Amino acid sequence: MSVKVVEISKVYGKQNALDGVSFEVNAGEVLGFLGPNGAGKSTMMKILTCFIPQTSGTAFVCGHDVNEEPLEVKKCVGYLPENNPLYHDMYVKEYLEFIAGIQGLKGSKTARVKEMIGMTGLEVEQHKKIGALSKGYRQRVGLAQALIHDPKVLILDEPTSGLDPNQLTEIRSLIKNIGKEKTVIFSTHIMQEVTAICSRVVIINKGKIVADDPIEVLKQHAVSKAVISVEFDAPTSKTALKKIAGVSEVELIKDNQWQLYSDAETDIRKELFNFAIENKLAIITIKKEEQNLEEIFHELTKNS
Repeated sequence: MSVKVVEISKVYGKQNALDGVSFEVNAGEVLGFLGPNGAGKSTMMKILTCFIPQTSGTAFVCGHDVNEEPLEVKKCVGYLPENNPLYHDMYVKEYLEFIAGIQGLKGSKTARVKEMIGMTGLEVEQHKKIGALSKGYRQRVGLAQALIHDPKVLILDEPTSGLDPNQLTEIRSLIKNIGKEKTVIFSTHIMQEVTAICSRVVIINKGKIVADDPIEVLKQHAVSKAVISVEFDAPTSKTALKKIAGVSEVELIKDNQWQLYSDAETDIRKELFNFAIENKLAIITIKKEEQNLEEIFHELTKNS
């Protein structure tokens, strides 16, 4: 077991940033740690990397207690925080050699730095100042410093935030390749990141875990609901639509466009047509939708 979290809570004043969180991550697993902004993701990352202490509960990284053995934990962990703090006046190669020295690397630091530059695709940029790099390349530098001491566990907090589409693809591919050899905990609030990189998902909302499943199992949650999108030619009310037999939930999209939810085994389209006739409405469009991971995420965290 690479990471084990048992009933971790973190209280700031009267606010519970984390409330009895428990999960485990096995060696070689890529875990997506998801939640809306303010859900407690970064707080959990900081506890696992020994930057802040928990209020209660226990956490272990590679068998080491984060409170009792913080130095041993840090030897096992590579960490890329959300704001990716770097020395912008240093050159890329110079900075990585500096980090290698701080980590106390044994053997040839030069060889390890060269290896990291090659792994993260920084060959062309290695003689530039970090401040002159694009955000995508600065993220690569951040990954290189997180990996330079060859940690068993890699913790990444929103590593693709603010990147353009090309940079996103490159960084996702890099992280996925790294995940073949290391345990990765990947914090994000973007569902596309999860399907592109992760094998398992933990979703946190208001400091509590609301889902902990492999990607394929999470997708199966969508099967429990049917979603019908419908547009009428005139206004109607949410209250009226909720009275249709089989409808469990109604959501206004815009103007006269609605989404109606029912259980997967109930087809409400016939009842919907009868409703339109009785209320002298014309149906402009009607479509049965497939519920995707983003909608599942929204459903699990919609009270945030």
